[in-house]
Order: sequence, then C-alpha cells, then structure tokens
Amino acid sequence: MKKGCLLIGIVALIALTAVIVLWGVSVYNNIIPKNNAVKAQWGNVETAYQKRADLTDQLVSTVKGARDFEQETLTQVVEARSKATAINIDPTHLTADDLARFQQAQEGLSGALDRLMVVVEDYPDLKSNQNFLELQASLENMADEIRFEQRKFNDTAQEYNNYIQKIPNNMIAGFGGFDEKGYFKASEGADKAPSFNF
Repeated sequence: MKKGCLLIGIVALIALTAVIVLWGVSVYNNIIPKNNAVKAQWGNVETAYQKRADLTDQLVSTVKGARDFEQETLTQVVEARSKATAINIDPTHLTADDLARFQQAQEGLSGALDRLMVVVEDYPDLKSNQNFLELQASLENMADEIRFEQRKFNDTAQEYNNYIQKIPNNMIAGFGGFDEKGYFKASEGADKAPSFNF
C-alpha cells in the first residue's frame, strides 16, 4: 500500500512539474513575439527619424545656397541634427530613460528646424525656391509620420508591458530578463496653448 501511494505521489509530482514547465514555456513563447513587435516598431520609429535627418541635410544644402543667409541658424540646425543622430538605443532595452534621452535630442532638432523656418521668412527668394518648398512640405509630412510611428510604438509597448506585468506572467518575464519598455511622451509644455500677441 505504501509503495502504491508513493508511486502515485511521484507520478502526481511529475505531472504537476510538467504542467508548470509547459505553462512557463507557453508564457515565454507568448512574450517573444510581443517583444519582437516592440523592437520592430522601434525600427520604424528610427527609420522615420532618419528620413527627417536626411531631409534636414537637403534643406540645409538648399538654404546654404541663399545669399547672406544667417550662418548661426544653419550651424544650430547642423549641430542639433548631429546630436539627434548620435543617440543609439539598444532595442532590447528601451527604457523610459533611454527614450527620454532620445526624444530630447530629437526635440532639439525640431526646435532648430522651427527657428530655421522663422528666419526663412526674411528671405523671399528662398521662400519662392521650389526645391525649398518641396523640402519644407516633406519635413511637415515627416513630422506627421513620426507622430504616427511614436503612437504605434506606444501601443505596441503597452501591449507588451501589460502582458509581462500580469501575475503570474511577471515571474516568467523576470526569469527571462524581459523588462518593461518605455513610452514616448508629449514634449514639455505641450499641454499649454500657444499665446499670440497682436
């Protein structure tokens, strides 16, 4: 009788262990595609920002051709572009701090481009240059594309984060080294409406 109970206990323990292992493998296998989706979407974000950087180079070249254009403004754009493209983030560790650092550099370029567009107003020849107008329109379209890719990244990261934070998935995620991903956030001051003085 004792041998039969012992055998049943061993079989039950083996079965329970097998169920736990299969469950862990299932959770782990569900984390992998969600993590890969975040990395793939990060690639889309980087691609959009790279397109903007390339357009910025073309815009600077076009503006350089304008007679007596402010060199300080061009220098600021070139430096901001350099800083924005110098930041590389490992897609396996997209932490909130890394994304904030990346976004800050990108916002520096956005600000420099905004200042450039304001200065261009003083150059009628440049404002009527077809190449400049096309590049300006392309940059505006890129801003929309970047916002779209950021929103899509946030949605993908949220789905991943929700999955790995649920109990008991969080145990497998922790064991597998899967960390929470950061999000793109609105720029500081974006919640305030611009003021206009007439």
